[in-house]
Parts: sequence; structure tokens; C-alpha cells
Amino acid sequence: MVEVVMSSLFKRQKKRLTKKQIKRLDNEIRKIVDDPTIGTLKRGDLKGVYVQKFKVDVDQFLLAYEFDKETRYLIMIGFHENFYRNLKRYRN
Repeated sequence: MVEVVMSSLFKRQKKRLTKKQIKRLDNEIRKIVDDPTIGTLKRGDLKGVYVQKFKVDVDQFLLAYEFDKETRYLIMIGFHENFYRNLKRYRN
């Protein structure tokens, strides 16, 4: 059984989403649980972080996560604008 762990930042960001966005997000999380390599592996400062992109209507969201054999650690969700900058700040 795979455990899904949400960071405190992720939980705060998820609360701001609409029901439709949360439903789409939950679908993406299920995909990540099934196949954690589905996202794009980042390099440099964000080494080890995967980012999954998905759309809700016209808005594109990015979902940052890390994983190991038993755990999927959801770090952050947001729009592309300043996403990687904020992700670097949060990880450091």
C-alpha cells in the first residue's frame, strides 16, 4: 500500500481550489500513485523533484512531488508563474 503525504504548503494551496479543480487534482494524484515516474524529473536546484502538468479548463497547473517505494510526498501545486522560484525557496 502506497502512502500519500501532503506538505503543509500543499494542504494550504489545495484549500484555495474549486471543487472542479480538486477533482482533477485527485485524478492526477491517483496517476502519480500508480506510476510516480509520470512527471518530469527536474535537475539542478530541484534535483529529485518531479513535476506533473495538467489542465483544468484553460488553466495549467503544476504539481511538484517526490517519491520512494512506499511514499508519494506532494510538495506544492500552483500555476506556472513563479512556481519554480517558490518551489526552490520552499525546499531550502
